[in-house]
Amino acid sequence: MQWLNQLVDEIEKQHPDGEVLVQSGGSPSGAYHLGHLRELVTADAIMLELRRRGRKARHIYFSDDLDALRKIPVNIPADYEKYLGQSLCDIPAPDNSKKSYAEYFLQDLVDACKTLGIEVEFIHSHQKYRAGFFVPAVERSLERLDKAREALEVISGRKLDDEWSPIQVNEGGYLKKRPFVSLDAGQKTITFMNKDGKKQVTSYAKGEVKLDWRLDWPARWWLMEINVEPFGRDHATKGGSYDTGVQLMKDVFEAPAPLPVPYDFINMAGDTKKMSASKGTGLNASEGASIMPAEVIRYFILRSEPKKRLYFDPVEGVVQLMDEFAALSAKPDKTASEEQLLYVCTHGQGQQTVSRVPFSHLVASYQASLRDVAKTIDVIKRTEHAKVAEADADVIKRELAFIDAWLEKRAPDDVKFALVEGLSTVTDLNEVQKTFLKTLGERVAAAPKDADGEWFHKTVYDLKDSSGLAPKDMFAALYQVIIGKKSGPRAGYFLSILPRDWLIDRLQLKR
Repeated sequence: MQWLNQLVDEIEKQHPDGEVLVQSGGSPSGAYHLGHLRELVTADAIMLELRRRGRKARHIYFSDDLDALRKIPVNIPADYEKYLGQSLCDIPAPDNSKKSYAEYFLQDLVDACKTLGIEVEFIHSHQKYRAGFFVPAVERSLERLDKAREALEVISGRKLDDEWSPIQVNEGGYLKKRPFVSLDAGQKTITFMNKDGKKQVTSYAKGEVKLDWRLDWPARWWLMEINVEPFGRDHATKGGSYDTGVQLMKDVFEAPAPLPVPYDFINMAGDTKKMSASKGTGLNASEGASIMPAEVIRYFILRSEPKKRLYFDPVEGVVQLMDEFAALSAKPDKTASEEQLLYVCTHGQGQQTVSRVPFSHLVASYQASLRDVAKTIDVIKRTEHAKVAEADADVIKRELAFIDAWLEKRAPDDVKFALVEGLSTVTDLNEVQKTFLKTLGERVAAAPKDADGEWFHKTVYDLKDSSGLAPKDMFAALYQVIIGKKSGPRAGYFLSILPRDWLIDRLQLKR
């Protein structure tokens, strides 16, 4: 993990002593998705590597819940338009619970972090502002407003108009950009111009005044003494919010900016745009944690350096990730980098949840066993994976919970199947296909008890010439009588895991 080692080397160079504080953050304006998890998983890996080297390190997540609601996400009632402009922490949750809108969405992220074993402290913007924590930053920003304006104009390369304001003011429950007039540090109040052009006074010690985003971000770096922060690459563009933050730290707050860790987005496979919470595109964090074990999600994110764009495929990608991780875990001669990757992927996970049985075999066995966990393990014990099934029985049980969720939520129809209960629905077999099935049934009846997938595969193909059927027609007949479809899982292995007496009767078209 060269990228992680180089990053932590630089952190230790800049901060040779004391605790290192890593920050992640975001606005709870909608559902959190897999792309959001990249930030937290990356921050967690940095913290773990620092601790592995004997350093004290902590990870905090700053929830921007004092931010205003700017647009209505999908699946949120249209009448929420009346809340546009209100702080997320003051809007009611869409499920009519006692939670706020911000709490409602943040809870999924909190739960996902627990599931993934991410050790993080959640900090809420509204609590900090309303408790007066931001008072020093508000005062310094407004007292040095000329320097702040100059920093923003020089670094961003754009001229701020005369109406530009460094603050947002709460007016009647709505955040408004209002021209700043003056500051009274003794009374902890500011004077601003309201919408009618009249001067008004409000306190900034109780959260009625919020710094604009470009100032708010460096303000928290300064107040909380942040050392490292991962953030999306959109903030890392030349003249963007990180660059202006660095200059504001220098000119206004007189402190060093945290070490940046910009990361690229996670797109769904085939999608040219990043996942979007407001549009409902992508994979929700909670769903991702239900269909893939924590260590596999971490593996997907951490095996590549942050600056590389990732593409998530909820179908073939999940199968590949599960099998890749299983192979890495079982590899006897791991490199130092592979050992390190496994450490940051599995740290905090009390129990292993990825077995050594190929994912596709588990999916087929589980469905052939009518999704019965105990029967699934018995089925696998009759295959070439018998020894692994015996040794990994408890692991398989845990892995099947993820497979069950994957089948329900993301598996394609051509992967999902159930055994046909009877032959009444099988109506379009011709006589040649029926003869082929009965002949195969006779061969299976005479098969050795330990016949494996390879035996069944060879037996089916041995009938190709004598049956007079093309392979696709043989398999179409086979799958029709077993699962009611014209295609299905790898035939040899699939036939080998089915109950032998049931299979013989079904091929003989008896039941």
